[in-house]
Amino acid sequence: MTLSRFSLSLLTLALTALTAAPAAAQHTLGRCIRDGLQQNYSLRIVRGQEQTAANNATRANAGYLPTVTARGTYTGAVDQWRKSQTGTQPATTEHGMVDHSVQAGVFAEWTVFDGYKIQTNYQRLQELRRQSEIQTRIALEDYVGELATEYYNFVQQRLRMRNLTHAVALSAERLRIVQERWAIGNNSRLDLQQAQVDFNADSAKCLKQRELLSSSRIRLNALMANHDVDARIEAADTAITLCPTLRFDSLWAACLRTNTSLLQALSQRRLADIDLRAVRSRDYPYVRLSGSYAYAYSHSGSGQGTDRHTLGADVGVTVGMTLFDGNRRRERANALIAADNAEQARQNVMLNLRADLTDLWQAYQNNLALLALEEQNVVTARSNHAIACERFLLGDLSGIEMREAQQSLLDAEERILEAQYNTKVCEISLKVISGRVMEYMED
Repeated sequence: MTLSRFSLSLLTLALTALTAAPAAAQHTLGRCIRDGLQQNYSLRIVRGQEQTAANNATRANAGYLPTVTARGTYTGAVDQWRKSQTGTQPATTEHGMVDHSVQAGVFAEWTVFDGYKIQTNYQRLQELRRQSEIQTRIALEDYVGELATEYYNFVQQRLRMRNLTHAVALSAERLRIVQERWAIGNNSRLDLQQAQVDFNADSAKCLKQRELLSSSRIRLNALMANHDVDARIEAADTAITLCPTLRFDSLWAACLRTNTSLLQALSQRRLADIDLRAVRSRDYPYVRLSGSYAYAYSHSGSGQGTDRHTLGADVGVTVGMTLFDGNRRRERANALIAADNAEQARQNVMLNLRADLTDLWQAYQNNLALLALEEQNVVTARSNHAIACERFLLGDLSGIEMREAQQSLLDAEERILEAQYNTKVCEISLKVISGRVMEYMED
């Protein structure tokens, strides 16, 4: 007797996830990262912000360069002119006298020295540019960590799909054997129904797993900014492999050199020092140059009426110093407090960084030990399952006992997959915190 039509349809649906779609091009983790770095929209926005900060970090924006303008003006006035009596000359009054003046030229102003404020402005703009670069690095590392985590989740779901599909095939074979034995009277109807129930349960798990696999593939496509988020992806990795070269001391040394949170705290400390120097620059005088080359014409309609034309250059120097403004002491005190707070924040970031790295390292070591234990368990479970299959074929093992051996194998395979994935996630987190996550691009 063969499988029932209902059972056969369930088996067909369960196997569809691995056999229905055509093979897709293989994607390594490195290829996924490279594609995503070029296409991801969030990263494009961050790069645009970094470019804006770079465009702002110029000498002109800091005030190093002079200001040159060209302008022209015209003014006109209608006046009443009166001449008082002098000697024998009678007093006279004229109405509607029109005066004109026209000026046009090029004018320049240049602050040569402003108590080092211009220099500190330029240093601040440069530091803001470096901060923007750090923000871009943070976004890149977080993105690569997220993509690597999803990639290995996809590998995990694919391996789980393979295990469940194999479980469905085993349940289908068991159901076939029980059906044949029941047909010749060697098994009870209860055994047949139990085999059918187990087969249906495994098929349902396989169908649910297909949905999880599809969801992971869609998230992976979305992270890579593929327009077809349902595009087929075939992971080149057929197993979750771990990095064998992780050492706590080297990770901590890398953290001190390249951790983006620590670099950001150091940048904030430098900005606070720059702001303090900017406040202190107000204790110095300032020197400003001005110059112009202009033409001026004026006409006076009063009295005898005169016209005046001038054309030439003017140069001026202004030296000054703010002696008192009532805010300097307060601003200096606040700047000193801000600089001290920035240093305290840096120390706090370093402490939290050490704590996070230590916590992640302990979790990583624990997962490695758990993974070694699960590797032993899966070997034992496979051996037990092979023995159970032989005894079941000989009729020395009941269907329930066969099911227990099969379920033990499936549970062991599930636990080792979970242990491998959790260990890999810890590894990715360690590389993110130490600034080494971009190494995955080399895969």
